[in-house]
Amino acid sequence: MKIDSNDLIEKVLIDEESLNKKIRKLANTLNEHYADKDELILVCILKGSVMFVSELAKYLNVECKMEFMSVSSYADNTYSSGNVKILMDLDMDIKDKEVLIIEDIIDTGYTLKKVKENLLQRGPKDLKIITLLDKPERREVDLKSDWVGFKIPNEFVVGFGLDYNQLYRNLPYIGVVKRSVYEDIEEMK
Repeated sequence: MKIDSNDLIEKVLIDEESLNKKIRKLANTLNEHYADKDELILVCILKGSVMFVSELAKYLNVECKMEFMSVSSYADNTYSSGNVKILMDLDMDIKDKEVLIIEDIIDTGYTLKKVKENLLQRGPKDLKIITLLDKPERREVDLKSDWVGFKIPNEFVVGFGLDYNQLYRNLPYIGVVKRSVYEDIEEMK
């Protein structure tokens, strides 16, 4: 079935060109920061961050390896439950390594805080966070990203890796979901 984003998207919040420009700028910042550091481990938080890490990595000129971690706190909801589960863990040891967590969006902060605490227990040399999107007005825990692509309002967004019910990750932009789409479904639960 063909995606008809008109039925879902209220408006485009960040277009494809703006995303690409910002990702290149973030990569340049990371290239400067990690220029004299040892090998960098990119920890991509699945599934939402896969498009961000793929684009970002294309512009990195420092030695790096990619690792993947799958965590869940949303279940089938449009909001974080605060109950974070690690569904898939890293394959490599990160002790004494430069580690960069790559996140698609920071909302309440519960998920990323749990991931950060978990990874810090493994003894990395340094642990930093980069997020494509940040929703500071939704933050419920004290957590800050070292680098942020875009600060966005408290809207439910999809596209460029972010999903609604596991769909719409492949949209090349970040779009705001029509409130009527998810309010009707939330009321049925």
